[in-house]
Amino acid sequence: MSADHSQHHDHEGHSHGDHEHSHPTGVKGFLYGLFVPHSHDAADSIDDALEASKEGVRALKTSLFILLGTTVAQFVIVLFSGSVALLADSIHNFSDALTAVPLWIAFVLGRRIATRRYTYGFGRAEDLAGLFIVAVVALSAIVAAWQSITRLIHPETLHNLWWVAAAGLIGFIGNEAVAVYRIRVGQRIGSAALVADGVHARLDGFTSLAVVLGAVGVMLGFPLADPIVGILISIAIIILLWGTVQSIGRRLMDGIEPELVDRAEEALVHTPGVLAVNSVQLRWVGHRLRGSATVALDDVTLSRSDEIVHEAKHRLAHALPNLDDMTVSTTRARVDSTSHSHS
Repeated sequence: MSADHSQHHDHEGHSHGDHEHSHPTGVKGFLYGLFVPHSHDAADSIDDALEASKEGVRALKTSLFILLGTTVAQFVIVLFSGSVALLADSIHNFSDALTAVPLWIAFVLGRRIATRRYTYGFGRAEDLAGLFIVAVVALSAIVAAWQSITRLIHPETLHNLWWVAAAGLIGFIGNEAVAVYRIRVGQRIGSAALVADGVHARLDGFTSLAVVLGAVGVMLGFPLADPIVGILISIAIIILLWGTVQSIGRRLMDGIEPELVDRAEEALVHTPGVLAVNSVQLRWVGHRLRGSATVALDDVTLSRSDEIVHEAKHRLAHALPNLDDMTVSTTRARVDSTSHSHS
């Protein structure tokens, strides 16, 4: 079924639903929301697959140029400050900006039509790009920790500390702006990979902020502040990265948010003529949904069965805006094994 069908209907009355899983509250909840945001927001999703991909590419292009601009600004300050820490942060931001490239390629690939070899299309390229992003984040955290430990053992004198602090602040602002943009678009179109890239930018922002804190610490007469803060940030990145790893991993294992299954079941069970919902299966293919369901009907005519299936798909279009295709099979409630399928 085409998700375009759902564009002609408003989504009022279809709330996100109660989650079967709870999230931390308080300070832990705040950090969880910063670094492990939802990879989707089904109630506020873009219905058209092509438009969703276009918005994803637009977000990547914009954020790429912002990060490159941030890197250039930092590097200019490196030239007359001589800060090794800032140089490392500049190189780090440049390499991180380039992680947008594989995700950009994945969005473009996702637009290609399905083939006889890839019968579900190329949407999964998004999740592979997400794995690459996770690997880059983990590697950058390890490199940052190594640099910080080395600097802790062999302290280096920083010069022009106010310029170093200013450059770190520029890095933080640039990365946070990109993070907010990527995460917001990623949630809207249901892209776990784009959300992961947004979290990546947010983590990089806090790494840049560590440069500021380190510079301030040195100004206050504590030269080891820079490496100590760097080590703490590296540890935080590894711990908080685990939530993103779980999100990407669930996608690759065909994991689905339980509340989406609840929404599909509710739409089907309230379809006139449906006596029971026997099964519902959903899977993410990139930022789009595909699935199948089996519903039990009374002993009705074939034409009436077709009408019920059509109405069921109509209701599913309301409940799941990201849905690209749904196969609905029917079984007769009063006949043991007679069934027919509508795709």
